[in-house]
Amino acid sequence: MDYKRLIIRGISYSQTQSGAYALLLEHEETGVKLPVVIGNFEAQSISLGLEKDIQPPRPLTHDLFSSFVKATQYRLSSVVIYQILDGVFFSNLVFTNNISDEELILDARTSDAVAMAVRFDAPIFTTEQVLSEAGILLEINEPEEMSADVEGSQPIVGLEETSLSNLSSQELAQLLEDAVKEEDFDTALQVQEEIKKRNRKIE
Repeated sequence: MDYKRLIIRGISYSQTQSGAYALLLEHEETGVKLPVVIGNFEAQSISLGLEKDIQPPRPLTHDLFSSFVKATQYRLSSVVIYQILDGVFFSNLVFTNNISDEELILDARTSDAVAMAVRFDAPIFTTEQVLSEAGILLEINEPEEMSADVEGSQPIVGLEETSLSNLSSQELAQLLEDAVKEEDFDTALQVQEEIKKRNRKIE
């Protein structure tokens, strides 16, 4: 299968889910963004994993599992986000034995998989289908990691007060652009899905 490599663009507060964060992944070649809603603990773990110079006083869960993997002579070769179903991403951890090159594939939550990937410097891949279903192709500013400057910010008004089916194509395009600018990726995905539905009807 022709996998598409992703890079981590950043982590920001989720505008629609209290206590949650948006992990923003990006396809290297096309610039298509893939937003994944993750929890507070996973967001902190990924951020710490990216900052190689910062070591917590005690190992986090992902640090402990990484140490266990290394102790058993395995390494994390890659992470594959292979499916999205009802808004939930499914991922595999692909381990390789350092001695026999035997592969071991384990199912994992995408947030945990990315937290492991940053600790092993392992590449993150996805499929064309996942990018097509959940990707967002827009130029946006680099999100600030764990930014605290979001107090008082509000989710974009639109989905709760207005049915997407009643909006014109131009209004949907504007709502999508505004959602991405506000890093409200949950709204952006719903708006983009409505746009795709209309495009399929035209075809």
